[in-house]
Amino acid sequence: MIPLRPNIKHMAGYVPGFQPRDEQRWIKLNTNENPYPPSPQVREAILAELGEDGACLRQYPDPPSAAARAEAAHLYGFDPSWVILANGSDEVLNNLIRAFADAGEEIAYVHPSYSYYATLAEIQGARVRTFALGEGWELLDFPERYAGKLFFLTNPNAPLGFSYPLEFIEELAGRVDGMLVVDEAYADFAEENALALVKKHENVVVTRTLSKSYALAGMRLGLAVARPEVIAALDKIRDHYNLDRLAQAAALAALRDQEYFRAAVEKIRATRDWFSTELRVIDYSVIPSSGNYVFAAPPDRNGKRVYEALFARRILVRYFSDPALSHGLRISIGTREEMEALLNALREIG
Repeated sequence: MIPLRPNIKHMAGYVPGFQPRDEQRWIKLNTNENPYPPSPQVREAILAELGEDGACLRQYPDPPSAAARAEAAHLYGFDPSWVILANGSDEVLNNLIRAFADAGEEIAYVHPSYSYYATLAEIQGARVRTFALGEGWELLDFPERYAGKLFFLTNPNAPLGFSYPLEFIEELAGRVDGMLVVDEAYADFAEENALALVKKHENVVVTRTLSKSYALAGMRLGLAVARPEVIAALDKIRDHYNLDRLAQAAALAALRDQEYFRAAVEKIRATRDWFSTELRVIDYSVIPSSGNYVFAAPPDRNGKRVYEALFARRILVRYFSDPALSHGLRISIGTREEMEALLNALREIG
């Protein structure tokens, strides 16, 4: 018999959004990818790193990703000792659990939000606790003091899109005995972020990704900002060559081209706001979103019916069977043309 650990044998793996092999035949609005290409400087940086013959690929990359780490630190107003680069923000989330939560110890998160936290906790053998949301997005039954090792707050919330104000997050930091991880995968599309709280509260960690706002989902790039003691611990347990040479070149170029970044983000935000208005015209209920997606429900609150009708038309959105979410759909913001095509399909489906 193969001696798998029991929790690995019995756990269910995380299921990402459907990725069709023939992507060009679909309107793909199900995984919150950026509809626009990354900065042209990214391509130039990757080609420059490769050189004429690609000989650089025979050598290992810089272990700490020092240049990209320094660029991120400068951009966000921190010393590089407060920043770590990662193979997607999922690597940081995984390593935070490994660093802080031993087997049998508790981590918690908001439900609904990013369910991958539970998968990562199961791998570690940690216990999972969730806190439901009230009608005003308040955390139900949250204790005066939360004694678990880690509390993950996805802000803006995914998949719902709403965003908590900084005052609430700061209050939460004071009520969490362990680490408060503010997962800001979509913060670049929001009005504010929690980076300032990292300097004010030693138990706050902010995680980011370059997949969404920087259009680098295919490169798997993320980062975290935290106190130097936390970053040093994460440095100990990450893969020593966690970012390849091309990913490091891409990260550095993308972070440097803030003019391109801001223009792309603003275009997505404008499309998001226009699309939300148009959905309400056809009687969809839409949660005001601070991300590059919206969560919307049809008048009959049957998300699966609409998902299947869209799938038949080769339009992909995200449907969740979770009872807290099955009434609606999470819809990524694509180009204006893609969103117009989706609206036409929704009008046909009714």
